Amino acid sequence: MHDTTVLPTGSCSLQVNCPVCVKSVEFPFKNMVPIQFTDQKQEFNKRTSNTGHRSLPHSISQSSTDSYGSVCSDSSEDGSSPRDKPRRTSKGLSDFCIKNIKQAEFGRREIIIAQQEMPALMILRKGAGGEKPLAGAQVVGCTHITAQTAVLIETLSVLGAQCRWAACNIFSTQNAVAAALAEGGTPVFAWRGESEDDFWWCIDRCVGAETWQPNMIMDDGGDLTHWIHKKHPSLFKNIKGIVEESVTGIYRLYQMSKAGRLCVPAINVNDSVTKQKFDNLYCCKESILDGLKRTTDIMFGGKQVVVCGYGEVGKGCCAALKALGAVVYVTEVDPICALQACMDGFRVNKLSEVARQVDMVVTCTGNKSVVRREHLDRMKDGCILCNMGHSSTEIDLVSLRTAELRWERMRPQVDHVIWPDGKRIVLLAEGRLLNLSCSTVPSFVLSITATTQALALIELYSAPEGRYKQDVYLLPKKMDEYVASLHLPTFDAHLSEVTDEQAKYLGISKHGPFKPNDYR
Repeated sequence: MHDTTVLPTGSCSLQVNCPVCVKSVEFPFKNMVPIQFTDQKQEFNKRTSNTGHRSLPHSISQSSTDSYGSVCSDSSEDGSSPRDKPRRTSKGLSDFCIKNIKQAEFGRREIIIAQQEMPALMILRKGAGGEKPLAGAQVVGCTHITAQTAVLIETLSVLGAQCRWAACNIFSTQNAVAAALAEGGTPVFAWRGESEDDFWWCIDRCVGAETWQPNMIMDDGGDLTHWIHKKHPSLFKNIKGIVEESVTGIYRLYQMSKAGRLCVPAINVNDSVTKQKFDNLYCCKESILDGLKRTTDIMFGGKQVVVCGYGEVGKGCCAALKALGAVVYVTEVDPICALQACMDGFRVNKLSEVARQVDMVVTCTGNKSVVRREHLDRMKDGCILCNMGHSSTEIDLVSLRTAELRWERMRPQVDHVIWPDGKRIVLLAEGRLLNLSCSTVPSFVLSITATTQALALIELYSAPEGRYKQDVYLLPKKMDEYVASLHLPTFDAHLSEVTDEQAKYLGISKHGPFKPNDYR
């Protein structure tokens, strides 16, 4: 059984003013309890570096590399890889690889727009920038490269860190934002529409610099951690910790820890309340509709949809689809989540039993092979298939890349997979994350997650030697509550205060935390 002993901890030195209670708040990073492992055997899903299986060559559609949102690529760009092309910023820097450095000015405007909706990171810059709590930190990151994550990256830089960054998804990079980051001095290796080979090349360029070695990792999906462990294991001697935000990456860290292969401490941001209850729920609730509308122009009223998984992502997707008049079914393996779906008014059924009748299938389980060939064969002509989970493994794409099936690119991120009898399945973003591949996401809700990531990074970096073992830790609820409090002024929200008598009655501090550490 996994050891859940509470470690003796100190307190983080970072101190700023809380905008809600107008008091000086010192973050106590105490009692960060390692999570117990379950007995579920989750396979360590590896990306293949073999590009031969891609049915559509990278160059077949120039428009396939264009962004859908306001942060779009220049339509004049070709679809070739920029790896071997000369590149240089206006200041003469060449340690980066992006699509087009000329888009930097436009990308900078997008970052400025995102900053207006990310108040907590701006507060961190003002409140802790003078202290430089990340001075000396050399952070290598692998996340989506969007205007919102650019605000996070540049916040880390303001706090004293040196950063190098790659993308965790081949379709989600906003090229103009990547250009703005590079022009601003951050080595970025990413562009929209990377091949699988490009993907791993970019990560390797991030971590394999001859004159630079990371001492912190910020990951989204576990690919960066996996690559360092596989190709550059000696780097772990200098790395102080890992901050991971996705369910896929957390599974991988658990497996590594259980096998005794986790070399450094890691903080699990994915299971923080501020990630689960906000990013996973509200972000997906709004962005799934945006992604589907932009790619398919579908009307949702009266459509039959099955959502695979009723975690926080599934709850958000179901609520959004139901609100626009769709008839929503849910598939679940967890009886608790299934019961929640039933009491929220959704029919819970097996995918095999509803696949023939539904107009749309949405996956959001974090697992693999949720939609298999047996289900795909049953789907009706025109059924839309998309994924809202981090990894494309939820859909068995290998079974679709066979000789009898024909793929036809209809528009950017929209493929028709055609059966011999003429039936077509509409596959979005080649099974990758729909909202970040095909649309944009709300900056405000990402501010909540990004602030949690930044604070987790500060804690791991500033922690004295021995505070954390080679294990996976959760942030304490005090930190979740602090992150939430930074965002309340946006809504002109005013918190009530607990009296001394009430605090004594509940057995809590007047200033929190108000939930136990095991609350999710």
